[in-house]
Amino acid sequence: MRKFNLACIVDDDPTHVYITKRQVLMTGMVETIMICSNGKEAYDKMKAIMGAGETLPELILLDLNMPVWDGWQFLEEFIKIPVEQKIMIYLLTSSTSEEDLQKADSYNLTSNYLIKPITYDQLKQVFQESA
Repeated sequence: MRKFNLACIVDDDPTHVYITKRQVLMTGMVETIMICSNGKEAYDKMKAIMGAGETLPELILLDLNMPVWDGWQFLEEFIKIPVEQKIMIYLLTSSTSEEDLQKADSYNLTSNYLIKPITYDQLKQVFQESA
């Protein structure tokens, strides 16, 4: 399996950020983790990274329910950016709503829909799929 240079966790819940970051670090598959507390912050950081000519995160673990911009708002704006790099986006949420699952399907992210908290085994599977 290849190692990721940069992953991004977009979540407003400090407990879930801590758990997710810890699980990601335990895999040993990510060099650096960027944390954003909402979709707008994540979007602004991605735009700044692109503007600086740097590499975007190869993996984004995106919560759906957040203040400022939720995960859906982030996705709506992020898909408008012409990105040549391969980026894996996983919805990491506590929502088991059928409406959210259908919406995820419209973004072709149904198979990338994970329920919090993420486990070590789920993360290993994510990294295996990226290989």
